[in-house]
Amino acid sequence: MHPDPDRVCEFLREAAEQDILPRYQALATGDVIEKKPGDLVTVADLDAEQRLTRLLTEHLPGSHVVGEEGVHRDPALFDKLETVDRLWILDPVDGTQNFADGKQPFTVVLAYLVDGAVRAAWIHDPVGGDTAAAEDGGGAWIGDRRLCVAEGDSIEAMSGLINSNAYGRPHRDLIRDKKAAFGRVLRYRCAGHAFRVLASGGRHFSIYNRLWPWDHAAGVLIHREAGGYTARVDGDPYRPTERVPGCLSAPDVDTWQRIHEFLKPD
Repeated sequence: MHPDPDRVCEFLREAAEQDILPRYQALATGDVIEKKPGDLVTVADLDAEQRLTRLLTEHLPGSHVVGEEGVHRDPALFDKLETVDRLWILDPVDGTQNFADGKQPFTVVLAYLVDGAVRAAWIHDPVGGDTAAAEDGGGAWIGDRRLCVAEGDSIEAMSGLINSNAYGRPHRDLIRDKKAAFGRVLRYRCAGHAFRVLASGGRHFSIYNRLWPWDHAAGVLIHREAGGYTARVDGDPYRPTERVPGCLSAPDVDTWQRIHEFLKPD
């Protein structure tokens, strides 16, 4: 039994319209909680995760949901990544800091895994009202528009996102210095939006350090189905069930290698 992609899009729109957008730029003081310094959660995150957990498990009986906020409350839920064969990975509001500040971008990010492999993915833009979606082998789409990554280019001509810690904290100053060679380096504070832009050809690459599955599992599949290539900076494939740091997404293998060779410490 597999999820109906259109029904899942409806679930995401429902959560956005009922739980997220009514709170956008309207959060009260008590609606924002600091889980730890610099890490926020809002009532929109909690309500959207609760709604989507119910809708998704009703839609696919026997499946389980691992959501960012659920794992914060019960870290043992993270073990389901390796023990459950049909699994949803959910970030109910990706870009919570932006959302709490009354700014864009923020997204709803969802991946569906079978035996640890991502088979379908969705990144919904609540304000824009559209969803980037992909199924394994079926391409990446926003509505009727098929997504396609940008073509690789010279280091000086490419733009993207770089976390300076991705090659290890001892080398972050070196990476910071090398950033200046790229055409443009951006920071969205929202991985879901960054992957939508990447898969649409708006930027060339992204390099992340901490690999939380709710931030990256869906985006890596959408980017791959748009023609892109992702691997960890140690050269191994990206796997959503592993927390090994450092991941690079690029338009193709050759561009990935050129960026990696330029940035990696000697």
